[in-house]
Amino acid sequence: MTADAADAGPRPGHWVSDANQALLTDLYQLTMAQAYLMEGMRDEAVFSLFARRLPDQRNYLLACGLDDALHCLETARFDEAALAYLATLPWFRAEFLDWLRAFRFRGDVYAVPEGTPVFAGEPLLEVVAPIAEAQLAETILLNQVHFETVVASKASRVVDAAAGRRVVDFGLRRMHGADAGLKAARACYLAGVHATSNVLGGWCYGIPVAGTMAHSYVQAHDREPDAFRRFLALYPETILLVDTYDTLAGVDQVIALARELGPRFRARGIRLDSGDLGALAVEARRRLDAAGLTGVEIFASSGLDEYQIAALVARGAPIDGFGVGAAMGVAADAPVLDMVYKLAAYAGKARLKTSPGKEILPGRKQVYRIEAEGRAVRDVIALAGEDHPGRPLLRPVMRRGERLAEDRDTLEAARQRARDERDRLPPELRGIEPARPGYPVTVSPGLEALRRQARSAVGA
Repeated sequence: MTADAADAGPRPGHWVSDANQALLTDLYQLTMAQAYLMEGMRDEAVFSLFARRLPDQRNYLLACGLDDALHCLETARFDEAALAYLATLPWFRAEFLDWLRAFRFRGDVYAVPEGTPVFAGEPLLEVVAPIAEAQLAETILLNQVHFETVVASKASRVVDAAAGRRVVDFGLRRMHGADAGLKAARACYLAGVHATSNVLGGWCYGIPVAGTMAHSYVQAHDREPDAFRRFLALYPETILLVDTYDTLAGVDQVIALARELGPRFRARGIRLDSGDLGALAVEARRRLDAAGLTGVEIFASSGLDEYQIAALVARGAPIDGFGVGAAMGVAADAPVLDMVYKLAAYAGKARLKTSPGKEILPGRKQVYRIEAEGRAVRDVIALAGEDHPGRPLLRPVMRRGERLAEDRDTLEAARQRARDERDRLPPELRGIEPARPGYPVTVSPGLEALRRQARSAVGA
């Protein structure tokens, strides 16, 4: 199905907003919703959102994006401009457009709290709503939860690799669009990154903002020490970028400036952005310490990821913090998860899919985390009403389309949860190399029985 909407009239700008986000969906969500309604299919459905498998480079995923996803469900509206556009397309009847005009998501949502490690096959969230409403939720839920979970999972690895050293998100300039840059700043911070260079992210989410200086500032001055001197006059506790020309000569320029300024020298650190960062950090530390500048920190950047950071830490490089850009913000080694949103029940009946490699578990579910001595041992995916030992991970977060105040986290609370929950994982899962074997996830007897029953019902 295609349609040429070139003559549909003026466009409402180039940004996704609360006013137009209902149209941020795939066409078939709308055509299926209309088909359900025209066929009188208005019963309750259960949809599960989960990752079928983990990338080879991930031992766990860090759930993220729920706050933004629920905001989208709460605020989705088809205003008159959106309806006028849909009316220009050849598929939609007037009665369906009237239904959209009155549309409000009125379903229930059960979700794993943000900052919780999850594994393949486990629902990050489940939606319970009339089937047309639940269907319309698919695209935006996947869009928000998938992206933020991708970035948070990558950032979590970077934070672990840094082993307590400061990490700053530098990735905005190479993010895949403005919304991605904003949401990535949030996901990175939730995962434990200390600050972001993204000023809008700081304003929207209350994330600490941080930055240094660019090479262009040094280049714009005739002499490197003049650039350092003038920047320090404006920002006395800044970090000076020393590698525009010769890194160690730049370090010496900082030392000379410290002697010149005496007690007025308050620079917090230097930044290394090229070359052999480990060797340069060792020599820079030696020179700074010899000059009595033991309090001047060394900050490193330059295309870093968790593997490079882990190698620098293992070498004992005297680096106090890392600026990490696109490799973290776009999760360069695993930018896509096999995350799906699938029908698990409709009209009181379990539904499943048996396609090879794409099987789903039927019914509404719960995930129980079995722990021993404060450490996660294994997870069990069970039926929602099934009595099972362990800590249940899914909890109600929305009733009849309204978020539950008692389950609405602050970003700081989610960040603390991420820290606490990772501490409960087996140590091998927190390494950056693949854990062999991986974390065990099993299916409960009750859910397995329902799966067999559902397969038999469809002749599979």
